Amino acid sequence: MKLGHLSLSIRSATLVANGLSIADDPHYSTIPFLTATQLRVAVAIRPLIFSRQLQVLSFAVMAPQIHLVREANGTWNFSSIGQNRPRGLDKVPGISSVSGFAVNLITIEDGRAVMDRAPAAEPLVYRHLTLSLRRFSFAQQFSFMGNAILPGDGAVGLSGNAGPINQTDAAMTAVDAQVTVRHLDPVAADLLDPSVGVSMLADIDARAASDGHTLTSRGKIHMEHLRLREGGRPAPSPIDLTFNVTHGLKDNTGQVQDATVKMGKVAVRVSGNYRLRTKNPSVNLVLAGRGLPIDELRAFLAASDVKLPNGAELKGGTLSATLAIKGPANALLITGPVEMNDAQLAGFDLGSKIHGIAALSGLKTGETTDIEKLHLNFRTTNAGTQLDDIYALIPAMGELTGSGTVSPTSELNIHLTVKVATAEGIGKAGVGLLTKLNKFADSANGVPMIVRGTEGDPIITADVRGLLHRDKAVFLSHFKGKK
Repeated sequence: MKLGHLSLSIRSATLVANGLSIADDPHYSTIPFLTATQLRVAVAIRPLIFSRQLQVLSFAVMAPQIHLVREANGTWNFSSIGQNRPRGLDKVPGISSVSGFAVNLITIEDGRAVMDRAPAAEPLVYRHLTLSLRRFSFAQQFSFMGNAILPGDGAVGLSGNAGPINQTDAAMTAVDAQVTVRHLDPVAADLLDPSVGVSMLADIDARAASDGHTLTSRGKIHMEHLRLREGGRPAPSPIDLTFNVTHGLKDNTGQVQDATVKMGKVAVRVSGNYRLRTKNPSVNLVLAGRGLPIDELRAFLAASDVKLPNGAELKGGTLSATLAIKGPANALLITGPVEMNDAQLAGFDLGSKIHGIAALSGLKTGETTDIEKLHLNFRTTNAGTQLDDIYALIPAMGELTGSGTVSPTSELNIHLTVKVATAEGIGKAGVGLLTKLNKFADSANGVPMIVRGTEGDPIITADVRGLLHRDKAVFLSHFKGKK
């Protein structure tokens, strides 16, 4: 440790040291761990004058710059600060040994913490750092309060109790804290890699308690402009996440004990575990919700980059899903069943999208397509989406079954078979479509159809070639009878 000019003010009972510098452990860096323009030490004047004893009442570190380094194994360059003879710190006035050191107040004012990253990356900078430690002792519990400006201009504030300082690794010291974060951008704050595709602005209110090995936290994350996939639209309304998580500090892994995603009146449960060893987290989660009102899910559908055809909008009805979400965040595997009931696809004219049979050309079935039931098994990766065991009951057509794929660029290749329903009880538009389809349908096997195009602009083609190949005799006899 190095100190500049020392001066003592009897009037203010303050010992002032200019140009403070504390060296870092050479194993981590040759850059000083801490530099400050000034160190102010408040002392008891009477013992100093009459007994020549230095009794420290408080420390104030002015405008420090703190250099932080974290190794891959989770060890920080300040981890040894609780050991009996910390490098340089034992030379600070009033500190003869760590175990016996105690002071009423330690403050850091307008500090700046710089954390090194990979050689090619810019360091992270935390600005306007303030911290106060009351009744501080290495050997006893003490209270703290602090705040800072995060990278990306978010703000964090925390308060609570900590200690005694872990003498093996100060980073493993027990803590019980209330944490408040405002306007957090997790990408700008280096919590998520941009390639993950997730972005948001978040406010966090949480209670966190650590025994030095395991951190238990519960609280709420309020997310604005949430986007869950690259290319997705920011959610138009806020989404809240309440959580109860147990996290291992050394291996940076955790268990989601209980979590709920809330969108308006809708609640979706989340459980599982995760690993945060890199900025590309790995997860093994289950997301489950049943009978969710579709009208309350619009923010989540937008954030998940769910594309609806030709600007259509899902209305009414319910959605149920149980999805397993596994793998690194930028290469997730998502699987599970999805079911929709009694919904409407407003702004989508089903009949006008069907091509391939001249008799259907130009047929209009109305600007809304009713979906009485839709069920499918869903499997998606970065390589695309597989849809299996599709079953749909659409009154204007009948029963649809099949399977297909959606490419990463939203190109559709879905093969369906339509078993034409009775026209009884169907509206006029539905009767028109059913009547025309019935001319070509085999009641046992149905009409084969192919869905091409994209999610935003699907093209539905009646597969005449497939129909001929499947039952050529039936098809030809139909036209012979018309001559």
